[in-house]
Amino acid sequence: MRRLSPVPFTAVSLEDDFWRERLDTVLTRTIPSQYEKLRSSGILESLTIPKPPPPLRIPPGAHGLSMQVFWDSDVGKWIEAASYALAHRRDAAIEAQIDEITEWLARAQLPDGYLNCWYIGRHPEQRWSNLRDCHELYCAGHLLEGAIAYHQATGRRRLLDILCRYVDHIAEVFGPGPQQKHGYCGHQEIELALVKLYHATGVRKYLDLAAYFIDERGRQPHYFDVEARERGDDPGSYWFKNYEYSQSHKPVREQDKVVGHAVRAMYMYSAMADLAAVLDDAALKKACEVLWRDVTSKRMYVTAGIGPSASNEGFTQDYDLPNETAYAETCASVALIFWAQRMLHLEGDGRYADVLETALYNGALSGLSRDGTHYFYQNPLASDGSHTRWQWHPCPCCTMNVSRLVASVGGYFYASGDDAVAVHLYGASTASLTVAGRRIRIVQHADYPWSGKIRIAVESERPLRFALKLRIPGWARESSVAINGTAQKSPPVVNGYVELDRSWQTGDVVDLELTMPVERIHAHPLVQADVGRVSLRRGPLIYCIEQADHAETAVGLLRLPGRAELRIEERKDLLGGIVTIVADAEAAAPHPAAGALYTTEACATLPARLMGIPYFLWNNRGPNRMQVWLPVA
Repeated sequence: MRRLSPVPFTAVSLEDDFWRERLDTVLTRTIPSQYEKLRSSGILESLTIPKPPPPLRIPPGAHGLSMQVFWDSDVGKWIEAASYALAHRRDAAIEAQIDEITEWLARAQLPDGYLNCWYIGRHPEQRWSNLRDCHELYCAGHLLEGAIAYHQATGRRRLLDILCRYVDHIAEVFGPGPQQKHGYCGHQEIELALVKLYHATGVRKYLDLAAYFIDERGRQPHYFDVEARERGDDPGSYWFKNYEYSQSHKPVREQDKVVGHAVRAMYMYSAMADLAAVLDDAALKKACEVLWRDVTSKRMYVTAGIGPSASNEGFTQDYDLPNETAYAETCASVALIFWAQRMLHLEGDGRYADVLETALYNGALSGLSRDGTHYFYQNPLASDGSHTRWQWHPCPCCTMNVSRLVASVGGYFYASGDDAVAVHLYGASTASLTVAGRRIRIVQHADYPWSGKIRIAVESERPLRFALKLRIPGWARESSVAINGTAQKSPPVVNGYVELDRSWQTGDVVDLELTMPVERIHAHPLVQADVGRVSLRRGPLIYCIEQADHAETAVGLLRLPGRAELRIEERKDLLGGIVTIVADAEAAAPHPAAGALYTTEACATLPARLMGIPYFLWNNRGPNRMQVWLPVA
């Protein structure tokens, strides 16, 4: 693929029922309700640096730290999500809230530019003393992303100037100089934020600082050991025992296994891909490719959830993908989407878009309820009915992560360059973009993800030659393309994209049809949890069965015969209107030896009806049993 850049979400109008509904929900319900939760939980009050500091709302946990240390990051993510919303529709009340937060931060900022409200309010003498655990740079990164987004949405610079002053301070404290700290954050995030700041301002030192944090990570002597000794701690007492948790166990270019905390890993890999692109760094690019193959071939759920373990919120061993205990944090899938988009534009290969799409429609979108005010932190692939959505969380990172994703989702649909336009995702939308210095519009009509029939119209003042590249998803076994009603015979497909290179003008229409059969998905045989089971996929959607749709049969007793016909049914009356999957199945009958735990007699089976709904919609009718992987009869 020719070098292309994403079309900003501000240049894309979403018009379909699917994404327009999600976007409107986030704009009108999610973002206002999140502000109220930030207020009632004390997070906003912490920005005012109350004296004396109030008692902790969240006591220290098992590792001696309160989760209040990263409250600044929650504010930053909310500002970012709210700013994306403002780009769609200006709202004076939200702008006033952000401006008030800006003034709190301005008053809190110290004369040297330092700005972390936890340390300023409670432990000013301890700042920059525990990068391993205390998230100072992570918080700075999220505040920075919020400031950039608010400036882009409104043109106001005050918040951005405050954060630039903070970053200037950070650049003085950290670096290779003899008087500087040779450190980096235990929770990566600031690196990708600094690349965004470089693109927003053109100031090279911000890019250099991002590269420094990435390059310094994992070098010896290990900085986390050094700082532990400086504060009087024994490095050997670190609770995780090794630095795989923060992906600082070795220099990043030497890493070949995806390990540790999943969100930290994905944020770091996103920054590595950014730097590989900007700096033309072949070694960073190679490391990203190796790590991508590892996570997608051995450590990713069928929903593109990642990180099976609650103990480290991350990765364990190859093929360790349990279902009911899956952690699969919403933030991790959101961060995987960030990385996938960067890899897509770094290499131009549709396999990255395939993972991006799977994570978007399944692993991430499941984190937000239909009403827009309830969330999943963990996204298991099976439930006994005890897992439920919550309104808030002591660590509310996933709430704002999913809202900022949905509010900016239009930015994942299109890319453009000097002589090409790529369509990565499908759904009714209009994109205004520039090709060869000329403004054009791409108008897309589709009922996606329910239907694979897509119509794309080109609008250009004068005829313009460019390559229109349409993604053929990996799940689409068959596809057809017609231009102005004329079928195209075997158009070339390169790296997952059909390329239509011609002179385009207003009135030209492309019809793309992607077949959407229901497919049985089988796991690698080393995934022990899924042996003898299948999951169901249609288009980009992974399906599950919920007890709410099986009043007559416990979902744990259902079996799907290998030859059962898989049919689709449109249900306008269910969950806002969806396409379901139905099949004639079997259910284990009550055993004749009533009350016996074990017996020599096999259970009989009874005919049953099975109905699947898209996984991202489960638990919207209250807690109930659910399964993604179905036993085969």
